[in-house]
Amino acid sequence: MSATEAGTELSPTTKLHIEKAVDRLAGEFEEHCNRETVQRMMDDSVRQLTGSQVEDFLPALAFRFTRERLKALSRAQGPESAQPDVLFIGLEDTGRGQMAAALMTLRSEGRVVAHSAGGSAGVNIDPGVMEVMAELGVDLSEAYAKPLAPEVIGAADRVVTMGRFVGDVKLPEGTNHVDWRVGDPTGAPVDEVRRVRDDIDERVQALLGELEPARSQPPELT
Repeated sequence: MSATEAGTELSPTTKLHIEKAVDRLAGEFEEHCNRETVQRMMDDSVRQLTGSQVEDFLPALAFRFTRERLKALSRAQGPESAQPDVLFIGLEDTGRGQMAAALMTLRSEGRVVAHSAGGSAGVNIDPGVMEVMAELGVDLSEAYAKPLAPEVIGAADRVVTMGRFVGDVKLPEGTNHVDWRVGDPTGAPVDEVRRVRDDIDERVQALLGELEPARSQPPELT
């Protein structure tokens, strides 16, 4: 049963947009999975995101979340030469994890695939986090909190939990996992949010050096 069949509480317009999103994703990922897989993943994304946002935003968020999951699934099945992939897990995915993922994308210039996730779905990013990231030229105005997805966990080369208070996170055996004990910026004064950002930034750049050791080495003198 598809999301458009199961989600009887959704308006006809929302159902139509979701169906069109499935069509787009089925075409984009036809080399990696069949339409049934795309539909099943979209159904699950809609289920997790329903009720977290005004319905008008649901098709767009479900499209983005499903696309992220399908890309992770494709990377997990792809060659070992694929880009490094890092997942940052926060409590609600409204602060620390969002900053870490954005900083990893910024510092790696897109060479590392970075995700964030947590226990919430679709809610807004903390305003203070958005403000201090904008100081670095990072726009989080379209970012949204994402729940944990098994495909994203499975594709990650490194999983970083952002302190012990991130909820009950069950990781597959053999996951390359590290925990960062960093402050919680959510609802904090801007100066404290800025301090947390800088702490995370240092850790991100150190992690980037591990993921890309050749790039982090100074050039040899000739």
